[in-house]
Amino acid sequence: MGHAPVRWGLLSTARINERLIPAMRSAPRSELLAVASQGGRDKADRYAATWNIPRACGSYEELLADREIDAVYISLPNSLHREWTIAAARAGKHVLCEKPLATTVAEVDEMAEAARRHGVVLQEAVMMRFHPQTRELQQRLAAGAIGDIRLVRGVFSFNLDRPGDIRLDAALGGGSIWDLGSYPVSFMRTMLRAEPVEVHGWHALGALGADLSFAGHLRFASGAMTQFFSSFQAAPFAQVDILGSKGQAIVDVPYLNKVGISTQVRIWRTGASRAAGTFSDSPANIEEELLTFDNVNAYQNEVDSMVASILNGAEPVVPLSESRGNVATLAALCASAQTGAAVRL
Repeated sequence: MGHAPVRWGLLSTARINERLIPAMRSAPRSELLAVASQGGRDKADRYAATWNIPRACGSYEELLADREIDAVYISLPNSLHREWTIAAARAGKHVLCEKPLATTVAEVDEMAEAARRHGVVLQEAVMMRFHPQTRELQQRLAAGAIGDIRLVRGVFSFNLDRPGDIRLDAALGGGSIWDLGSYPVSFMRTMLRAEPVEVHGWHALGALGADLSFAGHLRFASGAMTQFFSSFQAAPFAQVDILGSKGQAIVDVPYLNKVGISTQVRIWRTGASRAAGTFSDSPANIEEELLTFDNVNAYQNEVDSMVASILNGAEPVVPLSESRGNVATLAALCASAQTGAAVRL
């Protein structure tokens, strides 16, 4: 006999829901049942009507009290992740919480303990980790596709010109490092399968204390170095390049936040130089490989993974230990930017 579907509730009416709602409806063992807004029942009713969601709740407490809801997706401001994850766990709801899971390690530990104590699944919603491109590249690099990794560089930027956007307010956990920089930092840690031992960060702050641009360097025990730049003040751009002792990889769509597009990873071995079009070895010794991924919906994979953990006890794609490591790294980078000194982890 098959399991009943996991019945979902949405805590908030945030724009990112527009990516998760179709995913929940496409996932074979999921059912979207309710949405809640702290803006009142009228706002929840309008949102539910727009998205054809059966139930509308005028508060988060009302949704959490609904015994027919099994799991919630939390897309609230970062500053509220801890509070409502713990409240959901106490209500017996499984939690898929948007990245970053929190903005301090202490908060992550409290959230993890609440999930453990109440016997629910807690997973961070960092969609790129659920895309086969991320898994395939990680496996290729671990197998030595470009030798030992020496340098990883990542950029994620766009112009955020909406006054009042929560991502511009430090009190709400805003800042480009938390919204955008968390992706390259997570990507780098994932590819290196390690935590950094030292970080150094620099920021340019906005009027509400959140960084508008952030640059960071990370050093790993293996000797690998990484660099990233995130910004709300630059043209839209996202790319990662990885340099190894025997080649390089270029990832043009590394963070995979779009649905229904083809993505590619280009790998050169024995020291290819993409910029100059020349190689350090003779052409006969060069290997070039193109990995292509067509029409993948990482958001649906994210939902499917969460459902498998709830119904079948499957190991999470993003363990809480990895979420904790990412928050620890981001928090250390912020501390470094405040003092101007490197921070050892």
